[in-house]
Amino acid sequence: MNDRLRSAVSLEESAFWMPFTANRQFKKAPRMLARAQGMYYYTPEGREVLDGTSGLWCVNAGHCPPRIVAALQKQVAQMDFAPTFQMGHPLAFEFAERLAEVAPKGFKRVFFTNSGSESVDSALKISLAWHRARGDAGRFRLIGRERGYHGVNFGGISVGGIVTNRKNFGPMVGGVDHIRHTHDPARNAFTKGQPLYGAEFAEDLERLVALHDGSTVAAVIVEPVAGSTGVLIPPKGYLERLRELCTKHGILLIFDEVITGFGRLGKPFATDYFGVTPDLITAAKGITNGTVPMGAVFVRDEIFDAFMRGPENSIELFHGYTYSGHPVACAAGIATLDTYADGNLLTRAGDLSSYWEGAVHALKGLPHIIDLRNIGLVAGIELAPRADAPGKRAFEAFVKCFEQGVLIRVTADIIALSPPLIVEKAQIDRIFETLSGVLRTLE
Repeated sequence: MNDRLRSAVSLEESAFWMPFTANRQFKKAPRMLARAQGMYYYTPEGREVLDGTSGLWCVNAGHCPPRIVAALQKQVAQMDFAPTFQMGHPLAFEFAERLAEVAPKGFKRVFFTNSGSESVDSALKISLAWHRARGDAGRFRLIGRERGYHGVNFGGISVGGIVTNRKNFGPMVGGVDHIRHTHDPARNAFTKGQPLYGAEFAEDLERLVALHDGSTVAAVIVEPVAGSTGVLIPPKGYLERLRELCTKHGILLIFDEVITGFGRLGKPFATDYFGVTPDLITAAKGITNGTVPMGAVFVRDEIFDAFMRGPENSIELFHGYTYSGHPVACAAGIATLDTYADGNLLTRAGDLSSYWEGAVHALKGLPHIIDLRNIGLVAGIELAPRADAPGKRAFEAFVKCFEQGVLIRVTADIIALSPPLIVEKAQIDRIFETLSGVLRTLE
């Protein structure tokens, strides 16, 4: 570590206010990353750390793939920025077309954002505006789900259902309600793949329709697989029933695929994996392999068409961001799709899922584990919380794994794993051998 960095990280009052971090704790014992390549991070001291989390669910093709690096270097030297308000540049149109090619059938329109949070807010606004464009302005309510995570903008935390993300920020967006979550460990603990029980939880939407009247509800948003709350996998039949109910009541269904998009489940999107078609899909993270912030909303053709019926010289949607379709991000995204294609990465998780599942469930019986769940290349390991310190046991596992050269992610007392899609079986073995050893040491 150079002297400048050493000085910076040793200061408890350093300038950087870190997100979703216990800042004072971290700055006393920082965990720093200095470079990355393939499946590995490297600390400033040169210690290797196997990435078991794809960074933050985003580095699907591994770190610093040469094709993406070269595309970024070329583009930033050619054109650093171009506006997309009443202007355009070729890469934005090219990237949108490329995305439409890998999107589920019927999703041929792409609205660019800069993050998953922005994608969610954009999808919510498109939903509201679509109903109004059709003369149904009475639909203003938005329905999320308990334990859902949809980013940190006001729209996202309003439809989201994680209490710590909501409690400090006032009343948030009005007209929002929530259906119940799907987590049912009493019936579904240690399930391999989709749980058998819980399709009936979708019927909770009928309760809210009865309470508010379905004619006031614009959209329902859910994660097909809830990631940040601890890997909650939908019960068999649940998403299908939710789709049926939304169609029945004229409600748009939004799938938040910020995590599940771009190969995480062994299909390009969870929409493909589950065979359930929403009306809008939010994406980010893997869209550029995490190299440049970017997101997108995929819109079904008939929704886009409803906005195109007014005068040609009128703006159809008064919404967007300075960096929507940023040229450097588009260059990264195109190179990312090429990299995925080179390695068959949008489907590779399907080839590894059985081996992954076996490694996950081999942990059964270790101390403190109360549930194991998996789908694609995602796993949730739920630990019994300490009565006096909820979350502390999993955090200790996180720190010890890092010290032993494996990066995991924790939320409360749940460990989440989601390695880059280039992971090899020997690396899967190392992740779980390290985690197994650490779990045996926890009190």
